[in-house]
Formats: sequence, C-alpha cells, structure tokens
Amino acid sequence: MKMTHAAAFAAGLAIATPAMAQTTWDMPTPYGDSTFHTINIAQFADEVASASNGDLSITVHSAGSLFPHAEIKNAIRSRQVPLGEFFLSRLSNEDLAFGIDSQPFVATSYEDGEKLWAAQRPVIDALLAEQGLKVLFAVPWPAQGLYTNGEIKTVEDLSGLRFRAYNAALEEFATLAGAAPVQVEAPDIPQAFATGQVEAMITSPSTGANSKAWDFVTHYTQIDAWLPKNIVVVNQRAFDGLSAETQAAVLEAAAAAEARGWEMSKAEAATKTQIMADNGMIIVSPSPELVAGLQAIGAEMLENWKANASDDALSILSAYSN
Repeated sequence: MKMTHAAAFAAGLAIATPAMAQTTWDMPTPYGDSTFHTINIAQFADEVASASNGDLSITVHSAGSLFPHAEIKNAIRSRQVPLGEFFLSRLSNEDLAFGIDSQPFVATSYEDGEKLWAAQRPVIDALLAEQGLKVLFAVPWPAQGLYTNGEIKTVEDLSGLRFRAYNAALEEFATLAGAAPVQVEAPDIPQAFATGQVEAMITSPSTGANSKAWDFVTHYTQIDAWLPKNIVVVNQRAFDGLSAETQAAVLEAAAAAEARGWEMSKAEAATKTQIMADNGMIIVSPSPELVAGLQAIGAEMLENWKANASDDALSILSAYSN
C-alpha cells in the first residue's frame, strides 16, 4: 500500500522524536586513559547515561585530544563544550582561592584535604558561578613527591636544577628553592627529561608511574607536600537545558564520582609508589634537613599568599584552620 507524503512525514517524525530527545556532550580531559581521574570520569559518564535512561550521553576526550589543558576551562565557559575537567589551581591567576590546595604543607593528608575542600567548595562554587560555570565534583591527586637523579638531602641540593612546574605555586616553590621552573604538561614529561628541558619535578605517584619516571630519574622522595585537585565543571546554561530528571542524574553521578575518586586516589598512592619501586626507583623518606627546608619555603609561600589573597581566599584558610 502506498503511503502518502503526510503519512510518511508523520511516521518519520514518530521515529525521530525519541532520538531528538537524546543529548550528546563532548567532555575534554587533560590526562590519559590510564590515569585514575580519567577512569573515574569514564565511569561517571557511564552512570549518567544509565541514570538518565540514555537521555544524556557523555563522550570523554582524554589526554588533551579535544582541547589543550590550558584551554579547557574557557572552552566550557564559551560553550564550545558543555563540560570538562581541569587542574583547579591553574586558575590561581584569577583568584588565589583556586590554589590554596597547591600551597605546600597546608594540607598534606587526605583527612586534611577533605577538610580543606569543605572550606574551599562554597567559595569555588560562587566564583565559578559568576562565570556561568557549575561545579560537579573535585578529586585530589595523591600527595606530591620529589623526583630527582640522586638523593636530595637538603633544599640547597635543588639549586640550579631545571624544575618542572605545572602552576604558579610550583613556579614560586622552584624559584624559592633556587631551581629554574619550566612549564611542562603531564603528557610531555618523558620528552622534557629526555631532552634536558627539566631535571627534577614534584608530582604525584600517579603521574610518576604513568610517565615511567624510572626511565629518567633514580629517586622518589616522599615529601607529601600537598594534595592538589582536579575539578569537573559544567556550563550552567547547558545544565539548565537538561530535563529535571536528567539534571538529577548528573548530580547523583557527580556525587558518586567525587566519593569514589577520593577512595581511588588513596589506593593509587600506595599502588603507584610500589610500581615505581618494582621498576627500580629508589623510594626514600626525606631527611630532617630537607623537611625543615621545604617547610620554611612553604611558610614563606603562605605568607606571600596571604598578602595577595582576596577576602574570599582568606575566608577559606580561616574556615579550614578553625
């Protein structure tokens, strides 16, 4: 039986309508697929799809493949993508509130890190809301350690070394230690060491193991300097465009991802440190002299931070300290 144009159009509309209700979001992240942050985000995307009954599908673009790390936040803000992940303290140049978790020796344990995030989140929520962004969740890296060729016994041993930096705080840290800071993103670490661009770094056991640090340094010193966080944010207008049910699914999955991510980070610290040891790296505890020198740098940095911090940033430190 021949179908009329009107009937054909109506039938096509009936088929197309469910598909039109589905939304697909692209999500850039800076880190590779083997990084626990990316694994956690992939699970977050799966849970959003499941909880929304397929109404929202999130495609994760890892390792800076969609946007370079430095561009992800602005890509979300300008609605080039609806959501993404980035390293929170990269925004310290906007307000020092974003970088308190990268201040050396302010919060060095997961318990302190959770307390700091509880103090920090309301301020971060408000600052990003002014830019049309909504915080979904944040997950810390394991405590940062020191990677070098040969053991570093005092801060003076760092003098003159080309030192990898990933944010303003680490640039300041390297400078105060007498080292020369060089900006290098995580995927570029092996090449940077191979070419002599950098000679030492402070980063997590995750990044150390994932970049196969044993190929280019001999020692890992467990200084547990700070626990910096990655944050996942969504464009508020994109979020508002979802149905109430799908919004609830996203927020539920985000809460689960944050709780799961903190536990993954704790497990990661021990696992990745062991992987480095298994591959021949020498794992050492810092000498009392090194600890004293590093803490002196941290104290000087915190005073500098306080002198330049906004009232919002200072309120975080006050809430955390009480």
